[in-house]
Amino acid sequence: MAAVHLAGVSELEFDASLAELRQLAKTLGFEVVGTFTQKRAGFDKAAYFGTGKRQELKERLSENRAELVLIDHEISPSQAFNLEKEVGAEVMDRTMVILEIFHRHARSRTARAQVEIARLGYMAPRLREAAKQAGPKDRARSGTGGRSGGESHGELDRRKIRDRIAELQKELDAMALGRRTQRARRQERQGLARVALVGYTNAGKSTLMRALTGSESLVADKLFATLDTTVRALHPETVPRVLVSDTVGFIKNLPHELVASFKSTLDEALEASLLVHVVDASDPGFERQLAVTDDVLDEIGAQAVPRLLVFNKIDRGGDEPRLRTGHPGCIVMSARRESDIAKLHDAIAAFFQRDLVEAELFLPWAAQKMRGEVFATCQVIGERADGAGAFLRIRGEPETVKRLCEQFGR
Repeated sequence: MAAVHLAGVSELEFDASLAELRQLAKTLGFEVVGTFTQKRAGFDKAAYFGTGKRQELKERLSENRAELVLIDHEISPSQAFNLEKEVGAEVMDRTMVILEIFHRHARSRTARAQVEIARLGYMAPRLREAAKQAGPKDRARSGTGGRSGGESHGELDRRKIRDRIAELQKELDAMALGRRTQRARRQERQGLARVALVGYTNAGKSTLMRALTGSESLVADKLFATLDTTVRALHPETVPRVLVSDTVGFIKNLPHELVASFKSTLDEALEASLLVHVVDASDPGFERQLAVTDDVLDEIGAQAVPRLLVFNKIDRGGDEPRLRTGHPGCIVMSARRESDIAKLHDAIAAFFQRDLVEAELFLPWAAQKMRGEVFATCQVIGERADGAGAFLRIRGEPETVKRLCEQFGR
């Protein structure tokens, strides 16, 4: 791993970013054999590191028999090309590392298309740099192999990229329309409330998802272990019934290509009535996690969605009094403790129950078959009976209660 420590960046922030890059490398299955850094006011325009440091890096790579350098910033195509040429090893910047992880972990048709768009967008300027380095020899003399007259190999590749991105975007638009239609029909039919888990990658969202819903969502100690949105009902079920969705994790310097391409996945956050913002309480840099997540949520237009701040992993460390003082109303917990999961479950249920109304229904003995519908759509908080039928005291959403009262109210 290698990084320039820029002026104005604290030691804590710099070390946290390198630790994150190490986790990214682990997720890709790479073994990190060393860390190489340089303090500079800014990046060298030609090759990221200064001239002397590039020679030093070359020697370090030779000593460790390393074949790859991971750079903890996004660097330009020319900087990457020149650095590779001087140190004699392949260079992957932070953006390329994240894109590769997303490529390997995407499973659904939507996620694969989104990742491919992001990768193609990343590749386009690098192809231009490769063509520039190749010079006139890349220029074709005539139109062959699908090329128009005078079109170079690089130009042909870039045109193919543009065409492929346009094709993929059409597919994504069609899939997004289908998902919106399905969600609208499901909400109309079942009147479901929605909550989305958001937060930094590896903050424990998938563990919370499994605990809150009883689902078998993937839980792994890796960054971006899962990319595809999972939607399950809150368990035990509540009135109203609540759907919980797990969203892709955020990360420092998440490539803009990925923010743009994953907007359809992050639509779960936009369409939710409540965002549960999960933060790793044991991370000394948790304030940075908060800021990164807030920035991405602002970027996708989710500023106005209500949020419940949850500090997870308190069993691994963290200053609970400080967290509660600094963030009034937050929940400090561990996803490994059933009592803490129950408190979070109750807090989510309470949010969706704040606007519920109460009423009394009368079901004649001849209409007892309707009890199933009443119990399925409302919370029955009291019951009594006489010779004519049963009186049910219910709590539910205004529209549901109004409909039942029109049918059975007295």
